[in-house]
Amino acid sequence: MSDTENSHISPTEINLHQKSRLLEIAFSDGFRFNYPCEYLRVFSTAAEVKVMTKPVHGKQRVNISMLDPQGTYALKIAFDDGHDTGIYSWGTLYELGKNYESNWQGYLSRLEQHGLSRGDARVTDATGKVTIKLLYFIELAKISGKNEEEVVIPESVTNVETLLNWMRKRGERWKESFAANRLQVTVNKQFSEPYTLIEHGDEVAFVPLSK
Repeated sequence: MSDTENSHISPTEINLHQKSRLLEIAFSDGFRFNYPCEYLRVFSTAAEVKVMTKPVHGKQRVNISMLDPQGTYALKIAFDDGHDTGIYSWGTLYELGKNYESNWQGYLSRLEQHGLSRGDARVTDATGKVTIKLLYFIELAKISGKNEEEVVIPESVTNVETLLNWMRKRGERWKESFAANRLQVTVNKQFSEPYTLIEHGDEVAFVPLSK
């Protein structure tokens, strides 16, 4: 479907989740997409990007610094690496959302063909470990026997959802208390969502919800 064919589709909701490096857009036909900032950056609509012979690379940790609506037809996106000339029409964003899987796999293949990488790996300490601080409140402090602790998380823990899964596997006493619907989780004192990223040095607080 071309951009022209999508001209009748418009966004009904736009949310930037900077901690998760995601742009969430809901469209008038009911579709909702989550766009990684890296994905939008490497598929920038800017003319200078379109004429590049090699794919944009090294943008794994790029974030969006500003969203600037362009009338009623598009969104100008500025990234924290200084790139700010991409103007994405609603039709383009819709197509990028619908075709994410195929676009992304094609991009990864092009990177491999050119011997390029997505960029910096996950931030760790000097020994290669990812350490975070956990804060426990109310009955969780009683279960854990402490109010806080520092833990080294495995590579599989990348966001709040996978962190909760890992916490439930730490022992029988954790399973029920760490069910996703029984907790409010904050990351660095900000309310989180399941896909909020967990990174080295983060402070994660677990607050039981009222029954």
